[in-house]
Amino acid sequence: MASSGILVFIFPVLCICAVKSVFVKVECKAENVGHYGQQSLLECVVKTSSDVNDPNIRMVAWKKLTSPEDEGDLVLGFKRGKLDEPKRGYRFAEPSWNGKNMNVSLLITNTAVADEGDYKCIVITDSGDDNMVTTLKVQAKYSVPTVYSIPEKIVPNTDSTLVCESHGGYPKGTIRWFDEEKHEWTKSSEMDAKQADDGLFQLTSRLSLSRGSTFSKYICAVFNASGGKEDEKTFEMPPPPPSSQGEHIGLGSSETSKVVAPLVVIGSLIIGLLLLLLYKRRSQKARRNSTAPLMDRRDAAPTDVEEGYNSHEDEPINQAQS
Repeated sequence: MASSGILVFIFPVLCICAVKSVFVKVECKAENVGHYGQQSLLECVVKTSSDVNDPNIRMVAWKKLTSPEDEGDLVLGFKRGKLDEPKRGYRFAEPSWNGKNMNVSLLITNTAVADEGDYKCIVITDSGDDNMVTTLKVQAKYSVPTVYSIPEKIVPNTDSTLVCESHGGYPKGTIRWFDEEKHEWTKSSEMDAKQADDGLFQLTSRLSLSRGSTFSKYICAVFNASGGKEDEKTFEMPPPPPSSQGEHIGLGSSETSKVVAPLVVIGSLIIGLLLLLLYKRRSQKARRNSTAPLMDRRDAAPTDVEEGYNSHEDEPINQAQS
């Protein structure tokens, strides 16, 4: 008989507790996205039924879970009208929060990779209690990639490697390679991802180029874990060497200039000497032609005056003879 009395007492208490919990509900955003180094908000509010007037929160506990079955580590707590000493970097989103405020959202002031995970919000009011789990996803943008070659100065018609690096991103992303015609060469590359102490990733990708590669530009693009492109960098290859036929004919521009320059100088000197000799020969011939009339005059027949003079000279001789 006594045992039946105890059962009668326990049953109303259980019923009252069940009824009370129906009047209070914690509603949280299922997934929240936070950015590294910035503030992150985990939104949760307490909803009550219309039958509850002027609800009062007696306790709030925010816990970070390491697994679904884990009790979790307390990061922010409130009970008996007092705020517990919060874990560094955690506080209520409402600056002047109190037990009358149904907004129990959690604010992380300086988000780190370690803050990513599941959080459990537990609320107890004077009208009932409830709890809910919400998730925080942390993201960090990757830096603008840098591209360099090995060797530093690419020699035409030799094997070389292009290296692309990007750091400071989260979660783990990927590096993809494209040529100037948007053809993808990622399958010909190898990528390495290293996670630093702060949880951020450094991505390094190496693209091997065999001799005879014909593309003048290669593009390194960084993609985040969601598949979105964050940034890219273009690497311009050195100009290709001249064709083999051109090499046999021209011997190369520098070697050709070394051979042609002396030949031009020697040829110019020879032509100058020939012109000088030709000029001298013509000048000598011209001088000979100018002296020829004088010699002709000396050998020519005497003029009338000379004949007359001779006739006068002959007359006295004739007279004397007579």
